[in-house]
Amino acid sequence: MTPEISDTYRPSAPATSHRSGWNKVPEITVYFWVIKVLCTTVGETAADLLNEKAGLGLTGVSLLMSVLLVAVLVVQFRTRAYRPGVYWLAVALISVVGTLISDNLTDNLGVPLEASTVAFAVALVVVFVVWYRSERTLSIHHVDTVRRESFYWLAVLFTFALGTAAGDLVAERMDLGYLVSVVLFALAIAAVAVAHFALGLNAVWSFWIAYVLTRPLGASAGDYLSQPTADGGLGLGTVVTSVLFLAVILGLVVFLTVTRRDVAERERLTPTAG
Repeated sequence: MTPEISDTYRPSAPATSHRSGWNKVPEITVYFWVIKVLCTTVGETAADLLNEKAGLGLTGVSLLMSVLLVAVLVVQFRTRAYRPGVYWLAVALISVVGTLISDNLTDNLGVPLEASTVAFAVALVVVFVVWYRSERTLSIHHVDTVRRESFYWLAVLFTFALGTAAGDLVAERMDLGYLVSVVLFALAIAAVAVAHFALGLNAVWSFWIAYVLTRPLGASAGDYLSQPTADGGLGLGTVVTSVLFLAVILGLVVFLTVTRRDVAERERLTPTAG
C-alpha cells in the first residue's frame, strides 16, 4: 500500500520555509512494513520492560523516553535527507512514548480505554485536517519541509497512542486474548490491502489506516510472545522479546543503509550530505 503522488500532491500546494529538496521518510516497501511492525512490538515490550525492571516507575520511564525522543527528533529534523538509522530510531522511540502516553492515561489517571481510544482517534483526525488544510497534501512522498515533517511526526505519535489504546481495548477489555487479537488485526490489514488494490481505496488513506492497525498488531504480537503462559502468552519475557526484535531491526536498518533499497530512485542516484 504505497501512497501515490497523484492521490494527494498538488503543484499549487503552499510553499513552506526550509525546504530540504529531499523526502525525509523512506519509500513504502516491504522493508518499511516489516520494520514498522517490529518497532511497534518493541514499543510494547520495551515500555513494559523499562517500567517493570528499571525501577523508574511509569512516570519516570515516560519522562526519560520523552527526552530521548526529543533529542533524536532534533537530529532527524536537522538531517538533509532520509537517514535509515536516525529515522527508525525515532520511530522506535515514538512507539515507546506512544505506548507510555496511553498507559499513563489508563494506569495513572484512570481514563477508560474506550475514552482514550476515541480521544486519540479524534486527535489524529484533527492533525490530518490541519495538515491537509495547511499543505494541501498528506502524501508521505513530499515530507520535504519542516512544517510537513512536523505534521508527519505528530500524526505518527497519535497513531501509536491510538493503536496502543485500541489494542489493549480489544485484547484485554474485550477479553479476546493476544493471539486472537493478532489474527484479528492481521485480517483487518489484509482487508485494507484488498480495498486498496482491488476496490480502489485511496492510497493515502489506505496507508494511514494500515499504519494505525500495525500498532495494535505489533503490540498484541509482543504481548503474546512476552507474557506468561498463564496470561495467554508464550512466556518468552520482555527481555528476550525486546532483544530479539531489536536485533532484527538493527540488521534490516544496516541493510537498508548500505543498499538504499527504500530510497526513491532519483535520490538513490544522487549523493547527499548532512
